[in-house]
Amino acid sequence: MKDDYKIAIIRGATTASGNSVDEIEDAVVELIDELIARNNLIKSNLLSITFTATKDLDACFPASIARKCHGLDSVAFLDCQQMYVLNDIDFCIRIMAQVLLPQNNSIKHPYLRGAAKLRTDRC
Repeated sequence: MKDDYKIAIIRGATTASGNSVDEIEDAVVELIDELIARNNLIKSNLLSITFTATKDLDACFPASIARKCHGLDSVAFLDCQQMYVLNDIDFCIRIMAQVLLPQNNSIKHPYLRGAAKLRTDRC
C-alpha cells in the first residue's frame, strides 16, 4: 500500500494575532487543520513538521501545541526561530511538513491570515 504514496514537502504559514499562548494556539491549530484538510492527509502519514516563528513570538512553542492537537504525539516536531529580516511579517509562524501523499495527489500549501501575502501564488 505504501508503494502508492510519495514523500512530499508541504510549506505553509500563518500569523498569530499576538504573543499569548491562546493567540499562538489559535493560529497553530488553524494552520494544522488547514494542512490536513487541504491535502486530505491521514494523521499517520504526517512524518515531521518544522515550525519557525518570528522573534516577537516567545509565549510558547508552536510544536507543543501541535503535538497535543488531533493526537499528533507521534509526529516528529521541531521549533526554530525564523531569521530576522527587517520589515518581516509580525507574529508569523511558518511550517515545513514532511508527509506521505498518494502518488496522484497535488500539494496544497496553506498560507493563512497575514501570511497569505508571503505566497500569493499559493493562496
